[in-house]
Amino acid sequence: MKVTYGKAISDALKEEMRRDEKVLIYGEDVAEFGNIFGLTRGMLEEFGPKRIRNTPITETAIIGSAIGAAETGLRPCVELMYSDFTTVCFAEIFHCVSKWRYMHGPEYKLPLVIRNASGSANGAGSEHSNCVESLFMHSPGLTIVTPSCAYDAKGLLKSAIRSDNPVLFCEPKLLYQAKQEISDDVYNSDYTIPLGKADVKREGKDVTLVAVGLMVSRALEAAEKLAAEGIEVEVVDPRTIAPLDKETIFDSIRKTHRAAVVEESNKTAGIGAELVQEELYDELDGPVMRIAALDVPMPYNIPMEHYSIPDVNRIVETVRKML
Repeated sequence: MKVTYGKAISDALKEEMRRDEKVLIYGEDVAEFGNIFGLTRGMLEEFGPKRIRNTPITETAIIGSAIGAAETGLRPCVELMYSDFTTVCFAEIFHCVSKWRYMHGPEYKLPLVIRNASGSANGAGSEHSNCVESLFMHSPGLTIVTPSCAYDAKGLLKSAIRSDNPVLFCEPKLLYQAKQEISDDVYNSDYTIPLGKADVKREGKDVTLVAVGLMVSRALEAAEKLAAEGIEVEVVDPRTIAPLDKETIFDSIRKTHRAAVVEESNKTAGIGAELVQEELYDELDGPVMRIAALDVPMPYNIPMEHYSIPDVNRIVETVRKML
């Protein structure tokens, strides 16, 4: 069966709501309207207004109340619509959500998932097109997840909802309609994907591309083009940005001795800055390259937007230069 990324998110939410009555969903326009992208459509009719409800447009209250709900034993999966809106409630996420489990001891649990649609969106502009993973990487205690395909999105979201740790779950907007072939038996099983475990999407021997979210499919396409030139690229998808599975990534780099990070967020202080050379200095035949968005606010103009984030050609050219 062919499954869209958006359907995988929707199905994961419904399956977890049916499995555990402590799971609840709320956020802006998630009930009657069914989320701005339609991912929660029909859930109000199935689960009722006590378990899925709309909120006022106040992200601070959404996160604050979700913390309280999680503290009392519920498992809230709240939605902030766009990832950009996490900055409105930054203090609640940065100080409270990420730190309180550590501060309050081993008996304290905070099973909270914060979903958000991230990244570029063909003309949404600079206030609705940001990737915020690297901002929150500076907040220890918060699990950060960015799935790149439907299979991973479903399995990772189910794991996030079942986790006793808070999770920031980032969903690249441009992937919602992307389809993936998944066997019926696998998709319809109650499978989960462990948080904190990277996945090698393509094996190679010449260069390691660590690609995040939307960039994974572009890295794979670039790898196919480079293979025609005799360059074998290994594509590693971290899936979980924090904690970062350095073991899988480093095993790949020890094999290829060259690495680049491909991400949709801005280059300066981005995710790629975390793949520091100090840990693998002797294994590298050159610096770790960073292929990221330009350090500019995201333009409204769609051709300019496309130019500002990495495309297949930019990935291909960077790998050629590395060799």
